[in-house]
Amino acid sequence: MDIFEKQHNGMLYVPTDETIVREQAKYLEFLYDYNHTRPSQQEERTAMLQEMLAEIGENSYIEPPFRANWGGHFLHFGKNVYANFNLTIVDDTHIYVGDNTMFGPNVMITTAGHPILPELRGEEAYQFNMPVTIGQNCWIGANVSIMPGVTIGDHTVIGAGSVVTQDIPADVVAMGVPCRVIRQINEHDKEYYYKDRKIDWDSIDR
Repeated sequence: MDIFEKQHNGMLYVPTDETIVREQAKYLEFLYDYNHTRPSQQEERTAMLQEMLAEIGENSYIEPPFRANWGGHFLHFGKNVYANFNLTIVDDTHIYVGDNTMFGPNVMITTAGHPILPELRGEEAYQFNMPVTIGQNCWIGANVSIMPGVTIGDHTVIGAGSVVTQDIPADVVAMGVPCRVIRQINEHDKEYYYKDRKIDWDSIDR
């Protein structure tokens, strides 16, 4: 089994292996170029994201600066995904994001972990990677951290500042450190958009 298989099947491997580092460096060059585009270069940014990411759907976008271990090479975006400033991903293995999902600023998603045992975290710093999956129509608030192996269900809202260490189901509001389900998305949310402010459905373009 080669080191790239270990990288993606959850086994321990050494991320500083020369083969890994050489391959990774190619994608980091693309990321550098993306982060040095001007705001007026929207067409260029769209084309670069299509080249950088594993896949990206129509009308999806990442605001620079964007940080990624592998330059987004293992990041999969559906359609209409928006990521605000300072999205940071440790994409040592695959991250999947469904259609119409939004990320607030300073969101961090990591697929990489290290063994607790000190002997394995010593000089060579063994690592393992677990994929992350985020469903459709999710809203991930500012400064959220999502840990390796987590799945977040469709339509779910993760409150700002949360640390997501375990799976979160669909159709809920969840927040906290560690992140926990607070409530279901319910009939109240069809009437109010913020505290006592009601949704004026007549003024909504649908």
